Amino acid sequence: MKLLIIGPQGVGKGTQAKLISEKFNAEHISTGDIFRYNISNETELGLKIKSIIESGNLVDDELTCEIVFDKLSSLGDSSYILDGFPRNLSQAQNLNSYLSDNDQKLDVVVVLDADRSVLIDRINKRAIEEGRSDDTPESIKQRLSIYDTQTAPIINYYNDLGITTNIDGVQTVENVFEDISLVLNSFN
Repeated sequence: MKLLIIGPQGVGKGTQAKLISEKFNAEHISTGDIFRYNISNETELGLKIKSIIESGNLVDDELTCEIVFDKLSSLGDSSYILDGFPRNLSQAQNLNSYLSDNDQKLDVVVVLDADRSVLIDRINKRAIEEGRSDDTPESIKQRLSIYDTQTAPIINYYNDLGITTNIDGVQTVENVFEDISLVLNSFN
């Protein structure tokens, strides 16, 4: 099973991806986690992207694709969940080309959504609980704006491929996961 989970920051993509990973034995690939790991370990990549992320901007497409495709190539035909990638139409098209070149395809795109006020409350709570220095009010506003203009349009791209399913992200974590599981059970 090859899965993409998409939605605005704070909707619960990471939480759901971890639950999916455990239940369906799929590798959870989070670009945000990869970037934060490199930043906290002060790797060359981490030093390069730290200022970009802290200012609320996003790492460029070329570098992001390179990191994700390197990870995917190490998995072969194993199941995985993409979380935080692709984040724009160019990345979605590059992913489609990469998968096609490797005789693979996404099975399903899970689209999570929630009202902005809920998202902002969740992100503010996460910033406090997890000590996330990248979750400042300015960067939250910037990332939600970037989602609206760059990421949300890829939903139509995947709708045209007929592989999307929409899930209400305002529900409890358990109910969201139950809805996702109903969809994913058809792939096992």
